[in-house]
Amino acid sequence: MTEVISVRFRGGCKNYYFDPKGHAVKMGDQVIVETAQGPEFGTCTQGNHEVADEAVVQPLCAMLRLATDADRRTVDYNRKKESEAFDICEKKIADHGLEMKLVNVSASFDGSKIIFFFTADGRVDFRELVRDLAGVFRARIELRQIGVRDEAKMVGGLGICGRPFCCSQFLDGFLPVSIKMAKTQNLSLNPTKISGTCGRLMCCLKYEQNAYEDAQKRMPKQESFVQTPDGPGNVKAVDLLRETVKVSLDSAPETQKCYHNCEICVLRNGKGSREGIEIPTERPERYVEEKEDEFIAPVISRHFEAEEPAETPVPVRERPREEGGESKNRRRHRGGRRRSGGSGEGTPNTSAPAKKEAPKAPEGQSRQGGKPANRSQRPKQDRPRTERPKQDQRPRQDAAPVREKVINPENGEAVKRRRHRGGRRHRGGGGGNAGGTPSAE
Repeated sequence: MTEVISVRFRGGCKNYYFDPKGHAVKMGDQVIVETAQGPEFGTCTQGNHEVADEAVVQPLCAMLRLATDADRRTVDYNRKKESEAFDICEKKIADHGLEMKLVNVSASFDGSKIIFFFTADGRVDFRELVRDLAGVFRARIELRQIGVRDEAKMVGGLGICGRPFCCSQFLDGFLPVSIKMAKTQNLSLNPTKISGTCGRLMCCLKYEQNAYEDAQKRMPKQESFVQTPDGPGNVKAVDLLRETVKVSLDSAPETQKCYHNCEICVLRNGKGSREGIEIPTERPERYVEEKEDEFIAPVISRHFEAEEPAETPVPVRERPREEGGESKNRRRHRGGRRRSGGSGEGTPNTSAPAKKEAPKAPEGQSRQGGKPANRSQRPKQDRPRTERPKQDQRPRQDAAPVREKVINPENGEAVKRRRHRGGRRHRGGGGGNAGGTPSAE
């Protein structure tokens, strides 16, 4: 066993082993390690631990020291230097007219080397570009041509699933993906649906491939000859995830029935003739799923509690009938006023037929669903009792104004005056009653 620490560098997802050289390093510590390109700045992803000797590539590089504040300032300076180098390199590419796309720039920790990553469709002669960049930065210049998958890993972004790219988050390396995986998983072979942002097949096709291959070994192929609980037939469709098949029975070839994998007996796997195949008389048993009894907690709804009346409803009291055998029970409006009939006295219209009263609901409930509809239908004990004047004692506001005869004492002539609703009088035109003398009929 060898004691190592795991270190990850900027822009990468792969962990590398280094010899701690007796230092106690914790996860998240920033360290300076020795690499083939010189000292580099990295972050510890796993502290001191032991691994098998076979997992370590000898010779094992050593950790130099824990990062200090001066090292962090050096890293910040290199980031600014990389940003400036990116702009300068793009201008140089445009001046030389090279068909290449600059992707990223990386500077070493000590600043002795700058690496430019680019993509291109073919080979590019960039010897003149290297000379110009070396004269500007006074450092070792290296240009590396990468593929579109490496470009997506460096740039990053969001996939069609809405999550960041797998290659830029946790994948150590690129997995081999083929179109056969999409066929095995019954996916659409439309390139726009199974391709990633980089234009290649999505890496996630590899994740569940082993599960599909295992299910494919246990499931029959299409056009297989099988025996079902309803008789023999041919397999028309296979669902690997649910492990079900659709069978066209010989007794009803126009319809297809769905069966579980354990409900069928494969007589011939794949296409072929039925000659020489004996159909067993015993049919497989049907598959019955065992469902656990779900416990439903009792729920008491306030709606049902409100439906039960708090007390026995008070019977409707009827007023004594008047002469003619008619009842005085009349409906009140919301404002408390009664409907007046055709006469000016407000008496009910005896010529109209009497309306049949609907049965009254219990107090505090509506006629439709047992809920309190409005304030007038609430229980009487909840409503404040307010006494209102009777209809006969209210001042008449809808009656026509009354005309009175007034005699002027000076000339003895009758003067017609008009009394308003509020009881105030107009001053007459005779002038004799300007002081407000009482009128006589």
